[in-house]
Amino acid sequence: MLLIGNGRMITRDAKTPFIENGAVVTEGPKIIETGDYTVLKKKYPDAELIDAKGGVIMPAFINTHEHIYSTMARGLAIKGYSPDGFLEILDGMWWNIDRHLTLEQTGLSAESTYIDCIKNGVTTVFDHHASYGSIRDSLFKIEEAAKKTGIRSCLCYEISDRDGEAKMRDAILENEAFCRHALADDTDMIAGMMGLHASFTLSDDTLALCAEHKPDGVGYHIHVAEGIEDLYDSLKKYGKRIIDRLMDHDILGEKSLTAHCIYINEHEMDVLKETGTMVVHNPESNMGNACGCPPTMRIVQKGILTGLGTDGYTHDMLESYKVANILHKHHLCDPGAAWAEIPQMLFEGNAQIAGRYFNTPLGVLKEGAAADVIITDYIPITPMNADNLNGHILFGMSGRSVVTTVANGQVLMKDRCLTQIDEEETLAHVREAAKKLTNSINA
Repeated sequence: MLLIGNGRMITRDAKTPFIENGAVVTEGPKIIETGDYTVLKKKYPDAELIDAKGGVIMPAFINTHEHIYSTMARGLAIKGYSPDGFLEILDGMWWNIDRHLTLEQTGLSAESTYIDCIKNGVTTVFDHHASYGSIRDSLFKIEEAAKKTGIRSCLCYEISDRDGEAKMRDAILENEAFCRHALADDTDMIAGMMGLHASFTLSDDTLALCAEHKPDGVGYHIHVAEGIEDLYDSLKKYGKRIIDRLMDHDILGEKSLTAHCIYINEHEMDVLKETGTMVVHNPESNMGNACGCPPTMRIVQKGILTGLGTDGYTHDMLESYKVANILHKHHLCDPGAAWAEIPQMLFEGNAQIAGRYFNTPLGVLKEGAAADVIITDYIPITPMNADNLNGHILFGMSGRSVVTTVANGQVLMKDRCLTQIDEEETLAHVREAAKKLTNSINA
C-alpha cells in the first residue's frame, strides 16, 4: 500500500478537482481512496509514504500517438538526405530507418522510449510501429520492453504496400497475432490495434486483406491526411476523399484512431463524428514536417473525441501542450484560441481514448481508477485552485518537472531515479545499437 501525499493535488475528478493538501492511497494496481493528506495519513499509518514535499500530485499522462522506432533518429545524419517535401522526409528518413531496424534494435528503441516516458510522467502509450527490416515478432519485442519498464501500451504494426506484397502480408499477420495475444491478456496493461500507414500506401486489395485478418474487438490506427499528397492520391485513384474511402472499407468506428487529420473538410468531420471515430493531434510533428496546421479546434468543437499525441517528436506531453496552445493561436490569429480545447484533449480526450482499450479508468485520481500517479516539483508562487490549475501546468511545468512516477501501483521512478530498470546499463546498449543502425543506413 502506498500513500502519496503532502502536496497540492489535481485529481481530474469533477467532484473534487483540486485538493490543497491532498493524498492518494493505492493498493495493488488501483486507487482505494483520495482526500486530505492529514486525514489519510492517520487512517493508513502503515502505508508506505511517498512525500510530495509540497509539489503537485496529479494523474500520469497518456500519449495517444507515439512512434517508438524513431528513438534512434536523434542526431542521425544520413548521407545524401536533403528532403524537399513530406514524401521525401518519409522515404529518406523514416522509411530508411525502419528498413534497417533489427529485432534487437526495436526492443532497445522501446526500452529507451519507455525510460523517457517514465521521466516525463507518461505511463500509457499508444504506439504505431514500423520496422520493415524485421517485422515478425516486433510487437512482441516491444511488449517485452513495456513489461520490463512497467508502461501500459496499446501496440500496432504499420501495414503498407511500400515494400512489396510479402512484407505487407507479414505486417498484417504481425498485427493479427499480437491483437489476438492482447485480447487474451488479463493484466489490463497491454492492448492491440490493426495498424495502417496511410491511404496513399494502401491499395483496396490490401485494405480488404486487413479486414479479413482483423480480430473482432479491435479497431484501426491510421495516419489520415497528414500530407496534402495523401488527399490528392485518394482523389486521383479512387475519386473520393480519404475519410470517405476509409468509411467504404469499414475502417472507421469507435475503436479506430485517426492520427493528424490535417486535410479534412466539414463533411469528413461529420463522418468522423457520426461513426464515433477518434482523432489525435500531433502539433510538433506537423510543424516540423511543414505539413500544415489541422482544423483541430473545429474538430474538437464538433464533439469528435480528440486526443493529443507526439508522433515520436518528443515524449513530453506538456511540451506538446505548450506547442499546440501557441500553434492554434498563431494559425487562427486569435489569442483566445486553444485555451480550453488543448487541455481538454490532453486531460480528458486522451483518458477517454484509453478507456476504449483499457478497462480500468485512467487519467483520474479517484477510487477504483488505475494507480497511475505522478509528482512534480512545481510549487506555485501565485494562488492555485480548481479554476486556474491548467494555467499553472501550462506556464509552470514541463515533463522534466516530474520527480516521481507510479504506474499500475508500481513505483517506476522516485526522486528522479528509475527503480525498475538500470538506466545507465540500458542506455549503454541503446547507444551501441544506434551506432550500428547509423552505420547500416550509411553503408
